[in-house]
Amino acid sequence: MNFLLQNWYLVVAALVSGGLLLWPMLVSGAQGGALSPAEAVRLVNREKGVLIDVSEPEEFAKGHVAGSRNIPLGQLEGHKSLPSNKALPLVLVCPSGARANRAAGILRKLGHEKAQALAGGLKAWREASLPVEKTA
Repeated sequence: MNFLLQNWYLVVAALVSGGLLLWPMLVSGAQGGALSPAEAVRLVNREKGVLIDVSEPEEFAKGHVAGSRNIPLGQLEGHKSLPSNKALPLVLVCPSGARANRAAGILRKLGHEKAQALAGGLKAWREASLPVEKTA
């Protein structure tokens, strides 16, 4: 105990460094495991991830992530466009990210363990200067 009192600055340094090591895990947990645009691109390119836009068809037509499939949130369960291979990573997108987070939870309950939402949604995708398509 005497050692701790005499070397209080070492104790403080140990606590601060431990907190800094835990910080990234705490921050990503606050986002609900959501992906950054760069992580989403990596999943699609390296792990054959599937981009699914859970916006309504009108929103999807105005602009969506290039190459994404449109499956509105209300039609998600049992939709024929969902991949049958439940081991594939699914990247869920909507304009803000809120519906995508709900969709990720639904799909994980349905057995798609690697379903994750894009943090910030289509807005974050555009801010990262990644390709967006519009349907006529």
